[in-house]
Amino acid sequence: MSVPISRRILLRGLGGACVAAPILASIADRGARAAPATPPKRLIVMFTHYGCITNRFFPTLSHGQLSASDLQPTTLAPLIPYLDKLLVPRGIRAMNEWTTKLTRGQGNDQHLQASASYFTCQPVTPNSDDPFSFNAAVKFNAMPLGRSLDHVLAEQLSPGGQPLYMRVGNRTENRQTGISYSDAQTPFVGVGTPREAFAQLTGLFVPNTPISPDSYAAARGKSIVDIVRRDLSTLERFDMSRSDKLKLEAWKALLDDTGKIVASQQCSQDRASTLGATPANVDAASMADPADDPLMVKISDTLDGADVYSALAVLTALCDVNRVIFLNYPGNYVFKGLGLSIESHILSHRIASAAQDGGCLSGAIDMLTKIDGYYTQKFAKLVGMLNGIPEPDGTSVLDGSAAVWFQEMSDGNAHNLNNLPIIQAGSVGGYFKTGWTINVEDGSPTLTAGNSEAQCSPGATSGAVPSTGTDPSLANAPINKYFCNLMNALGVRAGSDGFPAKNGSAEVTKFGMYDQTEDFVHGGTVPAAIHNPGGFDALKANP
Repeated sequence: MSVPISRRILLRGLGGACVAAPILASIADRGARAAPATPPKRLIVMFTHYGCITNRFFPTLSHGQLSASDLQPTTLAPLIPYLDKLLVPRGIRAMNEWTTKLTRGQGNDQHLQASASYFTCQPVTPNSDDPFSFNAAVKFNAMPLGRSLDHVLAEQLSPGGQPLYMRVGNRTENRQTGISYSDAQTPFVGVGTPREAFAQLTGLFVPNTPISPDSYAAARGKSIVDIVRRDLSTLERFDMSRSDKLKLEAWKALLDDTGKIVASQQCSQDRASTLGATPANVDAASMADPADDPLMVKISDTLDGADVYSALAVLTALCDVNRVIFLNYPGNYVFKGLGLSIESHILSHRIASAAQDGGCLSGAIDMLTKIDGYYTQKFAKLVGMLNGIPEPDGTSVLDGSAAVWFQEMSDGNAHNLNNLPIIQAGSVGGYFKTGWTINVEDGSPTLTAGNSEAQCSPGATSGAVPSTGTDPSLANAPINKYFCNLMNALGVRAGSDGFPAKNGSAEVTKFGMYDQTEDFVHGGTVPAAIHNPGGFDALKANP
């Protein structure tokens, strides 16, 4: 038996739907008659500290189409399944290298200025011209003169103009490991636990309070379409005119069409669970005691603590909550889960103590290679998650994105910033050439892999020395140009001067204050200059 309903109640129930109907009708009509919309473009960065054993890391070929045999003998072997999605830019230098004689950068700190200038391409302040000073104000607390890449990108690409910046397994961050700056001398700390990142997706996490699976399902498992459909089903039980019934039926049909479009976006509880971004996993990774090696807290047979951060990064991108996501792995870390007892910074010098001298630690090269292998597995996991999610147009989320693994430096013992290890997966919708390693400096297929095994090889006895790096005359193409490639691929625009600008209409051709590491000496006294503007044409699929 139907119950009478006043016209005021009916209009109140249908009012919002009627207002929204023209918009949703347009969406449904486009979805039915037009090709799928172009998927959004995203950047997910993984950043690690202290470089790598370069001799074991780089593909055997430095310029040309990659084959499995180029990666098989290297640290990068876990990435072979994604060979055709990879781009390995070779010959690139990051900015502001620390040297004992101030020949290629400032004299503050080997790690602070490398990290702070990495994504800003700006000098740090206050400046030091004494590479051996231990004045804490300049050595450990100097900050760059401009914003970092993640904030420049997010200003134009992300809701609220901020990136998602996650400190993987790292509850705190110091200036030696910080890479994100929202403005000049303004560190951006981001989030340090998966729970904090999860809160941006569900809005239900309270600090130190776990979320229940039921609450998560209510927040993410029901769309607006589902909620409105429930309300309209309630209205159906009331008496109404034939005209109103027709409106109701038309609205329900519209919801069915719109619901199909919403479902194709795959931002759902099921997808979150498939990725491993579940409340239980988030809690486990968030509550882990740092003393228990939170990066490798076992979450499941296929995930550890670090993978939960990656899962949240992918879910954030998939739900289009943020298109600029940076994952900063910790420095000064003891990888107990790998069977190591020496923290990563000390180990990068092939020694067993903080003193920068002494004999080589037996087995140091193998221990560092084990850390490199762990990072490669984490990047492969991230790439696999992105590659395993289809877009409505038949591509994968990875195809429309760039997942890039950057390293603070090349060899962690030499602190050299030339011959930088960079691995990219994804073409950003066809902008980048993939399946290739590309020497952007001179196209040589035989660029050196560096000299990481020059010290601590059998018979070697000395510790931290610069000979493990790459000859400073080689592999010096400025990283600024690669950043220009990334910005243009993602749709960032520039002003008439070529620098990124929110309301710009030109291609980005310039980024940072300097693109020559020598200009950083003395900390900004040289006039600002980008000597080699534009991106690397060699990296483009269609130059």
